[in-house]
Amino acid sequence: MSHDVVERSSAVVPVVENESEEQILARVRANAKRARIRTWGLRLALVALWLGSWELTASLWIDPFFYSKPSLIWERLVEWFARGTQFGSIWLQIYTTVEEAVLGFVIGAVAGVVLGVLLGRSRYWAEVLAPFIKALNAVPRIVLAALFIIWFGLGLSSKVATVVVLVFFAVFFNAFTGAREVDGNVINNARILGASRRQVLTSIVLPSATTWILSSLHTAFGFALIGAVVGEYAGASKGLGLLISNAQGTFDSAGIYAGMILITVIALVAEWGIGMAENRLLKWRPSQATASHGV
Repeated sequence: MSHDVVERSSAVVPVVENESEEQILARVRANAKRARIRTWGLRLALVALWLGSWELTASLWIDPFFYSKPSLIWERLVEWFARGTQFGSIWLQIYTTVEEAVLGFVIGAVAGVVLGVLLGRSRYWAEVLAPFIKALNAVPRIVLAALFIIWFGLGLSSKVATVVVLVFFAVFFNAFTGAREVDGNVINNARILGASRRQVLTSIVLPSATTWILSSLHTAFGFALIGAVVGEYAGASKGLGLLISNAQGTFDSAGIYAGMILITVIALVAEWGIGMAENRLLKWRPSQATASHGV
């Protein structure tokens, strides 16, 4: 009796075929593709729900003069790209803001990394300069933007200076912390083996602080755009900040939202570029190379 049960049990057990490496990789890619499609589908559904609810609410219950609505914002964007703005081509406004943000971002990031790493490895100078750095960081940026306009005028220089101030402190504190977090035993072993201070800095400290520095760049470019727009808002002859300021002055809520959308798109493109650079630079770290910035 037991022999018959064993035979019937073995008859219903499915035969598992051995998958080749190519089949396993193909299955993994297919699962990843389906997951991406589901993720993007949900994202698009949320955006459609949000825009549809806004359009319906503005059409039936709230005043679109104050709150605008997606259809009016779309019309303003089409108008800007088709016929231009009051201050010239929309591409000129975008280029001006991006130029100010990128120049200030590069200068502020380089200065923040250099000074952050140097002070991170020098406790004496860090203690000496700490009160001055904290005092400068506490100064309201909008006040500095107004001063820069007085000093440098309405041109590119005043906007770049505002961006540099915002970006510098965002990068500096991360670079400073990253330099301080380097394992002292590794540095001591390198010095025992004859490494110079410069070799320790370039071969140990900077690679160890790279994760801290790159993570700060994601936030820093957002600050760069904010600095450029704030500078243009305070006084400029062109730029997206000027478009937003002009839209506010004429009670054009659709223009304000349209300017915000353009700035958001620029920020997302920059975030994607920084993420690609980060993955390439940290490819030697498996845990970092496979990490994704979901939020």
